[in-house]
Amino acid sequence: MIQGYVHPAFSAVADELARQIPMGGRSGSAVTVYHQGQCVVDIWGGCRDHAGNPWQEDTLALSFSTTKGIASTLLHIQADRGLIDYDKPVCHYWPEFRQGGKEGITVRHLLTHQAGLWDIRSMIDDATRITDWDYMIDVLARARPLHGPGRTHGYHGLTYGWLIGEVMQRVTGKTFAELLKTELADPLKLDGLYVGLPETEFHRRALLALFPPTHKPRPETNGPRKRRKPGLASRLQVNAMRGTLQVLGVDLDDLQRGLAPRGMRYFSFNDPSVVSACIPSANGMFTARSLARVYAMMAGEGELEGVRLMSARRVYDISHVHSRKIDKVVPLPMHWRLGYHRVFAWGVKTAEAFGHFGFQGSGAWCDPSRQLALGFTVNSAGGTTPFGDSRIMRINATAIRAADKVAGVRARRWLALPFSR
Repeated sequence: MIQGYVHPAFSAVADELARQIPMGGRSGSAVTVYHQGQCVVDIWGGCRDHAGNPWQEDTLALSFSTTKGIASTLLHIQADRGLIDYDKPVCHYWPEFRQGGKEGITVRHLLTHQAGLWDIRSMIDDATRITDWDYMIDVLARARPLHGPGRTHGYHGLTYGWLIGEVMQRVTGKTFAELLKTELADPLKLDGLYVGLPETEFHRRALLALFPPTHKPRPETNGPRKRRKPGLASRLQVNAMRGTLQVLGVDLDDLQRGLAPRGMRYFSFNDPSVVSACIPSANGMFTARSLARVYAMMAGEGELEGVRLMSARRVYDISHVHSRKIDKVVPLPMHWRLGYHRVFAWGVKTAEAFGHFGFQGSGAWCDPSRQLALGFTVNSAGGTTPFGDSRIMRINATAIRAADKVAGVRARRWLALPFSR
């Protein structure tokens, strides 16, 4: 089932991936790991669509919010060149943004989800609007924030990508897709890093098992449509979830407002119009290999294989935790950095690690203290949340334990050398 390359010291990662891919199923996944600048795991397996076609070495998978980490990395490269200052108002770069009392919102507020612009449900009338960059930029320019900048934070589940993406487009004069190619894909020789997939690459994509091939048709109605009253089991489930979230300080309505625009039940992330659009918070099409190489560059303090994309100081600055609180949308303490969050892994410490996970299980991250980076792509849901699931947590832990074991052996040998001569 599993194909690719694994360094013997990291063989447990392949074992873990093999356990996760169901036999005879319609789903697959891939994982790539870099340690100390070297690729030590590059494997894939399973199926990439409902027809059972096998996952290939170059298969691309839509990776939802994992895209945010790539978008953030792009912005930090521009900041490292002096083109963007985190503490300058967004309207300094994007003048139209000052509408609606947003003059005080800085780039740092965007990166740390403190701008108060997360309520996409009240901003647009239909989920299909998110495929139109110009429309969304105009909506966000006119939007009024829910709170003053920096007063609290709420995960900008969909709006984040357009907000930081438009800042980058204004300062560089390039489209987001062009920046992705010239600033990351080309320098790092990546085999699959797209936000807005060209039709010429459609043959490489995995189909998401959770979504139909295209948008569902909306039912025709004459006048206001009557909503069917949910059954007792559904009401009990919703009430239980609402109670749990309220204990954590999160409102279920806020969660929906931040992550579910109207019409989402008819919306499919497999639809060609979505796959080809540029939605830098949600529709990146990646290989695990490309994700891992981007984060390996940051694990190497801004450099990979002789290519430096940002300074070591920049990597240190962006890894600084800005908040450890539960916010208005996410029912977990995400330990927000500048565009990244904490790394979840079973039973191991990840204090220095940062990255971004996505709905349905994908994710990518680095730990500069371990010189470790990982990318994971998948096309099926499994105990998932919008911020990752248990599968990547198990893979993360397995990779970290292997890296720590390798580093520990090397450290002991290095310490023993003076005494053995």
